[in-house]
Formats: sequence, C-alpha cells, structure tokens
Amino acid sequence: MGRKAITNARGSAPGTRAAAAFGVPRLSLYILGQMLAPVATLTFLMTSVIWLVTILPLLDLVINRGQSAPTFFYLILLLLPTPLMIIMPIAFFFAALFTLQRLWGDSELVVMASAGYSLRQLCVPVLAAAGIVMLLTYACALWLMPAGQRALRDKVLDIRADMAGALLNEGDFNTPSRGLTVFIRRLSGNGEIQGILVHDNREKRHPITYIAEKGILAQTPAGTRLIMLDGTIETSSKGGAQLQVLHFESDTINMDQFSGPARNTLRKIQERYLGELLWPAEPGIGQRIRDQFFAEAHNRLSQPLYCITFALMALAAVLRGRRQRGSVAVRLTLVSLTAAGLRIAGYGVMGLAQRDPPLVALFYLIPALGALGAVLVLMGYSPRALWTRWHTTHAAGSA
Repeated sequence: MGRKAITNARGSAPGTRAAAAFGVPRLSLYILGQMLAPVATLTFLMTSVIWLVTILPLLDLVINRGQSAPTFFYLILLLLPTPLMIIMPIAFFFAALFTLQRLWGDSELVVMASAGYSLRQLCVPVLAAAGIVMLLTYACALWLMPAGQRALRDKVLDIRADMAGALLNEGDFNTPSRGLTVFIRRLSGNGEIQGILVHDNREKRHPITYIAEKGILAQTPAGTRLIMLDGTIETSSKGGAQLQVLHFESDTINMDQFSGPARNTLRKIQERYLGELLWPAEPGIGQRIRDQFFAEAHNRLSQPLYCITFALMALAAVLRGRRQRGSVAVRLTLVSLTAAGLRIAGYGVMGLAQRDPPLVALFYLIPALGALGAVLVLMGYSPRALWTRWHTTHAAGSA
C-alpha cells in the first residue's frame, strides 16, 4: 500500500545512491521505474499484434521463392520500426495512465505528498519517461524506419528477381512471374536438376514450352542461366493449330528475362530520410509529390510530441479529480477518448497538409492544444472547477 513507495525509495542500491548524489530524488526514480515497465510491456503486446498481420505477405513471398528462415526473420526485423513509430506514444499514454492511477489508488501518491513530494516533483519522472519514449520514437521515425524500409524493398526485389529460388521447389508448378510456369521433378545432391518444364505464355499467340531430361542452374557474370540437356522446344502458333517441335542436346535459357521490371530509383515516402523529404534532389518531381514529401516530413517531426501531451493528460486525469470509483471511471474514459480524438485529428491533418502545405502547422498545433488543456487542468482550471467557482461567486453575489 502507501508504505511501499517509501520502502522502495529508501533502497540502498548503488544506482539509487549514485542518482541521489546527483540530486535526483529517489521517489522520482521509483516512479520512473514503475512507468517504463508497463510502457515496454504494452509496446511489445501492441506491436506483436500489428506485426503478425503485416508480415503475412512476406511469409507468402519467402515460401513461394524458396527462401530460408533467417531471410524471413531479417525481413520482419526490417519492418519493425514502422509500427513502433505509431505504437510507442499510444502505449506510453495507457501505461502512464495505468501507473499513475495504480499509485493513486494504492495511496502511494498520498504518502509521497505527505512526505513533501510536490506535484511539480511528480511531473519530473513522468515527463522524463515521456522524453525517453519520445527520443525512441524520433529514432524510429527519422532513421530506423526509412533505413529499414529501403533495405526491405531492396531485399524483396532481390528475392523476386532470384529465379534460382523459384526453381528449387521440387514437384511444384511455380509461377515466378506472370506468364511463366516452371516445374522440376527432382533436384539431386550435386545440384543437377532432373526433369525440367518451362512454359512461357507471355505471348498468348505464340507460347513456348521447354522440356528437358536434365539440366543445371548456373549463376554467370551475365546473369542467371538455365542450361538444359536432352530436350525439346515446342512452339505453338495459329491458336494451337500448328505445333513445331525442335529437339536439342543442349540449350540455354536466359532466366533474367523473366524477372520483374528494372528497379525504380525514385524512393517511396517511407523510404526517405528527413532531408530527402524536405529537399528532394531527383529531377522531374512534380509539385504535388513535393507537397506530399513536405507533409510527411512534418508528420514525422510532430508524432513524437504526443508523448509529452499524453504525459500531461495522464497527470491531469489522475491528480485532478475526486476519488470516488464512478468518478474515476468516467474521468479515465473521458481522457482516453480525448487522447484518441487528438491522435485521429493528427492523422487527418495529413490529407489537408498535402493539398495545402501551410496547414502543416496543424501537426504541431493539435498536440500543443492538448498539452495546454492538460496544464490548465493541473493548475486548477478544469471545466468542473471553473463551473464551481462561477456558481459560488454567483451565489455569493445573489446573497
């Protein structure tokens, strides 16, 4: 109960003594530790759910292309910073609300106040935790996400262009690209392929079918080559009315011709660093695309600021209100809905800012208004307090 905070605050751990030597109150370290653990737990749980949904396309790609398990884990690791950037401020808000309400409900905050721990001192560890989460969110938004997205895109393009991976599934009809079907009967231990069928139907009027007894897939300086031995080439024309069969002892197919189109050098929005969004260097980029880049840059700069806003809102919701059970439930519900409204409004600004660049100021105005409202509540200017003061003043004047 209430004595728990004092007992923990009097701990004699070396880290606590060192912090006290630098003037950091032990109670502040206690509250900071109590907040960071729920933040980490909620972030892990929320990220896991979204992560599992987003990695399903990658799982299908890896399986169909014959890639290894380490490749799959590498791909999903590259994808991780993107949901983290969105989830961490939200997870921090609910963790802060949960921790402060628990400390208040167990009367630990009351004991701290009795020991001389002021409201201003309580705000310090909460805002410190918000600052830690904010820095982590900035790291994801400005560096980890674009680095991971561009590495992910390059790796996926390599996998899709890797015809060798598409050919290593024995007994399956694989379609590594549209209009191409590849089948192998067996792959021997020395790398030799037994039983090959390659059907090229990209030209509907003139489909070509390669059938060979054996062959080998070779990586040459010029690209991927399928060397086939003892087979036939069947060419159809006139809608299948004519069939030409050519026997060969050895033939080579350039498998690179079936790969996807050449890589687009223009990076997508999520793959760009902040400087590339604000000052794109590629020639030929239209003004509409530049406005989208500009809005995305300010969106990334403003998202971590919600950590400070949510910290102040959690403090205001827990510390400024009555302790009745019904009142607490209503208060926590209202602050949660308010936080959700602010965050949804922040997402809604993106479309407006892309059409009208000066509206990027709304990215910063929305969290600033939320923080200002929370500060006013902490100072005693909540709607209930203002109504009570006006009613008291009006009643006194009437008397």
